[in-house]
Amino acid sequence: MSAEPIPTPPGPWCPDPMRQQRADYTLEDLLALPDDAPRVELVDGVIQVTPSPTLGHQDICSLLWLWLRSHAPANLRAAQAVGVAFSRNTSRQPDVLLCRAEIPSNRSTLRPADVVLAVEIVSPGTRRIDRFAKPGEYAAAGIPFYWRIEQDPVHVYAYRIGDRVGPGGERQYELVADGADVIELAEPFDIKLPVAEITP
Repeated sequence: MSAEPIPTPPGPWCPDPMRQQRADYTLEDLLALPDDAPRVELVDGVIQVTPSPTLGHQDICSLLWLWLRSHAPANLRAAQAVGVAFSRNTSRQPDVLLCRAEIPSNRSTLRPADVVLAVEIVSPGTRRIDRFAKPGEYAAAGIPFYWRIEQDPVHVYAYRIGDRVGPGGERQYELVADGADVIELAEPFDIKLPVAEITP
């Protein structure tokens, strides 16, 4: 009599290859992901697994969240890694965002109209997405402000929706401030951010 084979534990969650090929994942699928699923974004029905962030990336993220939480007016709320749904089959997760304070705490996905500022901290594996794809998507969705933060050294680029229109008729961001020392802005609130305070 042969012994029963020892069951092997299931591997980490990953997207179904057939569904990826069909590009038919939806926001409902994101909400049903298991607890052990990696951080993902949904782009045109395809699940994109986000690379694990570095400690430096997470330090900047946490320091900026804390700074915004301490300085933003009462009508705005700072959050980290909350999904923003652009359509039924596309959702992004900014590293840090400012949303309207009245949004209920049990929401895990926001509408673009809920978001005032989206921030991405650029990592080696996300350069092209954070510099080109996400700003285009955020602007097209009507998110008024976008910040891109480069590392090594830390440098903040602050954008707002401008009057410039892209080839598809969508509005685009225009650069309003950038620096490695101090960022001063009048919108989305009166900001004087010493970059050293978000530098690990």
